[in-house]
Amino acid sequence: MFQESNRIELKATLNDKLEKEIVAFLNNREGGILYIGIDDKGNPVKNSDLDSMQLKIADRIKNNILPSTLGLFDIATEYVDNIPITKIIVSSGLEKPYYIKSKGMSPNGCYMRLGTSTQPMSTTLIDELYAKRIHTTLRNIPSPRQDLTFAQLKIYYQERGFELNRKFANSLELLTPDGQYNYIAYLLADENGVSIKVAKYTGTTKVDLVENEEYGYCSLIKAANHVLEKMKIENVTKVKVTSTKRIEKNLVESVPLREALINAVVHNDFSREIPPVFEVFSDRIEITSYGGLIPGQSKEDFFSCSSMPRNRELMRVFKDLGLVEQLGSGMSRILQSYDRSIFEISDHFIKAIFPFSLSANDEIVANGDNNGDISGDNQSDRDKVLLLLKEEPDITAKKMSEQTGLSTRKISRIIRELRESEMIIRIGSSRKGYWEINKSQF
Repeated sequence: MFQESNRIELKATLNDKLEKEIVAFLNNREGGILYIGIDDKGNPVKNSDLDSMQLKIADRIKNNILPSTLGLFDIATEYVDNIPITKIIVSSGLEKPYYIKSKGMSPNGCYMRLGTSTQPMSTTLIDELYAKRIHTTLRNIPSPRQDLTFAQLKIYYQERGFELNRKFANSLELLTPDGQYNYIAYLLADENGVSIKVAKYTGTTKVDLVENEEYGYCSLIKAANHVLEKMKIENVTKVKVTSTKRIEKNLVESVPLREALINAVVHNDFSREIPPVFEVFSDRIEITSYGGLIPGQSKEDFFSCSSMPRNRELMRVFKDLGLVEQLGSGMSRILQSYDRSIFEISDHFIKAIFPFSLSANDEIVANGDNNGDISGDNQSDRDKVLLLLKEEPDITAKKMSEQTGLSTRKISRIIRELRESEMIIRIGSSRKGYWEINKSQF
């Protein structure tokens, strides 16, 4: 099952070579995966106190490697023969060469993958990569405004059980090297000039425009959630009755649609001030992001499910808030239901085209998908949550999930919608406070 390759390294236990292997994958064009708890023969090895070990791993990667690795790695637990192992997913970084901080940018600190082994980089290659290093990342571009506020972002973090302290701008890398708010901060701020467009046409061409919605001028997180809501409404459930069976399904598979939508937002090249565009036709949904392939990325890399985030700072925030799961997992979810032909890749744009599974003549039986993954919560679910909040104002999302059968993600989504519509009010902090029903809204 497990075999070492250019993208896979196996370790039975955590040792002092961790930084070396991570640096090699950061410098690798396709990134890689490091398994800790698998021996050279592919057999699982039990490691004690996995949680503590994983915290140490994250700390070592963040503090012992340069340039910054935030947003470029993910740590997960998998089970092999009922034995938990640690899986470290590493993206290919844009700021190569990466190196071990204590060793410096030298052959002693810079490593690369050669087949199944990790080797020191030559001085010549280090110099070449450094000369090509991309400095124009959004992190280094000053925000057009410096009077930014982040109330919306703080609410989203609170809903996930996190508090953003006074140093959050620094920890989330929202500052330029000279201490100004950067363009990432601008995108995540309560107010900005970025708007995501959703257009709807009656036919198969752009001739008859019936809707032209804009979601934005607010935190990119809030805008992305609004687009998810809109796409859920458009992705209706239809039924087709044949002589032998009744076929009931969404126009587009909901999970791949959601992954493509989030990818388009997270990987869009916002440095040119061109946001992603979402278009609904009578026979398809098109999702277009600006930027084309990342420099150094091939089409094969793009489809290989290896993560190479254009905006790693955004990726980190989207992952913190549960909009992104494991790095590189989005493409694999799309390709489980669709083949590569749905993508059109040019020098400046990447477009995903999702054809409708049923025709316009088939009957609509539900307005939006019914799987509960992409927002769009029905009234009965909202009523359940409101009733629980009324009976137990300090109830947790986990406890509500256990009592209703809804996922904690959906519970959090409903609470956010109720809060944004001012139907409920939070009194006190996210950990010690409680919810109050706003009776004036009823």
